[in-house]
Amino acid sequence: MPKGYIIGHVDLHDAESYQPYSARNDELVPRHGGKFLTRGGTSRILEGTSHDRHVIIEFPSYADALAFYNDPDYQENMKIRQAASEGTIIVLEGV
Repeated sequence: MPKGYIIGHVDLHDAESYQPYSARNDELVPRHGGKFLTRGGTSRILEGTSHDRHVIIEFPSYADALAFYNDPDYQENMKIRQAASEGTIIVLEGV
């Protein structure tokens, strides 16, 4: 079964307010079998335009990635991210 991924591209407006969101995700992501592959490390845009921060989370399946995103606990946590940042969140199936 192909793995599932959530990719986030984010511009932070308030890094301090964003921290509780990240901390809570340390508990929520593993609950759905997920693990962070990258989380806001150094990056360079080689072509096109993008946001400042990039996150890739791997899940056992596409369904698991969607289950994480739709989890009521994550939906509540997501409000912190939305208040402190703007961005794009993508869920995709691996090969």
